[in-house]
Amino acid sequence: MFAAYRTHLLIVLDLSAVVLSLAVSFWMQYANPWNEPYPGLWLVYTVTAGVIGLICMLRMKLHRRIWQYAGVSEMLSIIAAALWTGIVPFLLTNAIYGWDVPMLLLLHHLTGMIFMMAGPRLLWRAFCDKFGTRRRTGRHRALIIGAGSCGTLIAKELLQNDAAQFVPVGFIDDDPYKTKLTIYELPVYGGRHDITRIAESERIDEIIIAMPSVSKSQISAIINICKQTKARLKIVPDLQELIQGRSTVNRVRDVSVEDLLGRDPIRTDLDNIANYVEGKTVLITGAGGSIGSELCRQIAPFDPKRLLLLGHGENSIYTIEMELRATFPELVIETVIADVQDRKRMEDVFKKFHPQVVFHAAAHKHVPLMERNPSEAIKNNVFGTRNVAECADQFAAERFVLISTDKAVNPTSIMGTTKRIAEMFIQSLDKHSRTKFVAVRFGNVLGSRGSVIPRFKDQIEKGGPVTVTHPEMVRYFMTIPEAVQLVIQAGAFASGGEVFILDMGKPVKIYDLAADLIRLSGYEPNVDMDIQFSGIREGEKLFEELLTNEEGLSSTKHDRIFIGKPTQINRSELEFEIRKLEQVLGQQPEQIRALLKHLVPTYSNVS
Repeated sequence: MFAAYRTHLLIVLDLSAVVLSLAVSFWMQYANPWNEPYPGLWLVYTVTAGVIGLICMLRMKLHRRIWQYAGVSEMLSIIAAALWTGIVPFLLTNAIYGWDVPMLLLLHHLTGMIFMMAGPRLLWRAFCDKFGTRRRTGRHRALIIGAGSCGTLIAKELLQNDAAQFVPVGFIDDDPYKTKLTIYELPVYGGRHDITRIAESERIDEIIIAMPSVSKSQISAIINICKQTKARLKIVPDLQELIQGRSTVNRVRDVSVEDLLGRDPIRTDLDNIANYVEGKTVLITGAGGSIGSELCRQIAPFDPKRLLLLGHGENSIYTIEMELRATFPELVIETVIADVQDRKRMEDVFKKFHPQVVFHAAAHKHVPLMERNPSEAIKNNVFGTRNVAECADQFAAERFVLISTDKAVNPTSIMGTTKRIAEMFIQSLDKHSRTKFVAVRFGNVLGSRGSVIPRFKDQIEKGGPVTVTHPEMVRYFMTIPEAVQLVIQAGAFASGGEVFILDMGKPVKIYDLAADLIRLSGYEPNVDMDIQFSGIREGEKLFEELLTNEEGLSSTKHDRIFIGKPTQINRSELEFEIRKLEQVLGQQPEQIRALLKHLVPTYSNVS
């Protein structure tokens, strides 16, 4: 009801502006405007202008716009309506009265209409901007990095949104032409090198990075500067979310460790991937895990004929199944609850579905747990891999991709050694099989179950302390999506027997990672929150490696994927040693470790 009254009121006011401005124009032009130069001219002109004006106003929906947020497009619509309302009646009356109406009358009329129609709206906009942004006390003070369209959009919403938790006090932008200028009465203080100084002098509580279109490496560089302040860091979601209108103040998120890595998006050869996945039956073991579930998400868009989700835990498989069915309703999905250690069950699965592409992600991966349970590591990582790989060979799968780890290189843990044996087994099998067997080796993935990042975040939420095993421990890190994307891409390069190594950038010191997370949470390491050292856990080593001594590194078509050349492995000898492993299951850990050392001579037990 109120909206209808508001619309009618605006129409009446705009028509009044048309008539009143025309009356003033006639009065300014003629001594007796109602009778000169022709009786009835004013009435004809006024009626014509009123009708044309009403049509233009309704057509351009001037009365359905929220003028509190008016911008250039709204002003242009008023000018366009005024031009039509002024020019059309001017031409009609001139045609009727012998082209004797002066041009100056039209200019006065246009000027008056624009002033009377736009003036009240701009006054209302100014009022809302001025007094609607005054309720800013008691909130956190925010500095916005980026004075472009995204930054100004965020500032505007923060100023007008009473529910916002913080209020902007200014901008930082590297463009020298913007320095010392103001946007919404907020100053642009300077470039990124002024962040630390401004954060201190202006008592900044929050820094919002509003630069969704710049590269991740630049974002990382800015974050490294912001870490020197005591302010909490937040970041606007990526450009795609901004374009699709999903990015608002409520969507501004905390800066994550992924932002700190600063790696730009991966270039994917979609054609090569589609060639070996599209229209194929794809099996993913461990489909409910961190890597397995992401494999499902990224393979689904390539239109496989059928996607088989195999896992031992029913809850995790159910979760990824429901997600995929909601996102890809046309995709044919089969869920298989099974244990890769069960050879008969694996044969039944392959016999029923005949998968053409297999991604083997099922594995025990927690190093300290596997040190205390070596038999379980062997059963799952070695015998489970053997079962799935031999079934792939038996039922003529086209490709088999093993998800491996950098811990398989010169291993110091049971887990790493079992993964190295799995690599060796598929390399030996590849020599006598029509199936292309390859392994993909990479380091830690951020956010995976049981990884260090969630543990650090949990400790910070509880108020600390944050525990680090050793001050010099370093690890390679990737995000789950980029690791999986490279795994799928590596599968396209498979010719058989290779171990693909993913470029994970520079290794990261775990202590620095913990300190960064504490700073990003608004605390000062070892001042507001302690970092304590708990000692290296069993099976761990300070530095991870990517290649064994026998593997030479060669490049591929992708700048983030490299190949470790296949090593010479005698299959019969390997199978003989693996059968000996079966016999020591459940025995004393010393016996198991001795046999693992015989199988993998580079294995060194440091626990």
